[in-house]
Amino acid sequence: MTNYYIGLGSNQQHPEHQLLQALQAIKQLPDSRLLAHSGFYQSAPMGPQDQPDYINAVAAVASTLAPFALLQQLQHIEQQQGRVRDRRWGERTLDLDILLSDAIVLRHPRLNIPHIGLTERDFALLPLLEIAPQARLPNGKALQAFTSTVPDYQLNMLISAAEIAQRLQESQ
Repeated sequence: MTNYYIGLGSNQQHPEHQLLQALQAIKQLPDSRLLAHSGFYQSAPMGPQDQPDYINAVAAVASTLAPFALLQQLQHIEQQQGRVRDRRWGERTLDLDILLSDAIVLRHPRLNIPHIGLTERDFALLPLLEIAPQARLPNGKALQAFTSTVPDYQLNMLISAAEIAQRLQESQ
């Protein structure tokens, strides 16, 4: 099994609900197991500023799926939840990104592991560190080292991981 860290984001059609649905879908991924998830954080948009704030989280998943198979599964979840790609960094019902893996480094036009922007986005970095405080880049550098230099997207905790876990339990 390979551990993957998946970034979740939404700013359309009840973003909190979108992320809860996505976590439920991730729990159902074939040959995979949801290990942990962060709380939900609100952040200003990274791209065009004429869109609502985002709700973001990170999930840790153990899977035997190869990176592109996992990506395909995640894109299917996005489509199931109405993802439309209108403009770069624009609003979306759901965005699922493979941020990091404990065993895989990949550079490809369709997928980069670790995610190219991981250390430049507090809305990805800080939720990841919530569930994996000792996480490191493949070069051995601790992700914690980037917390003082990551740009500020006015990140603030909306819902704790414990409350989200309870909501997920209740919705089963």
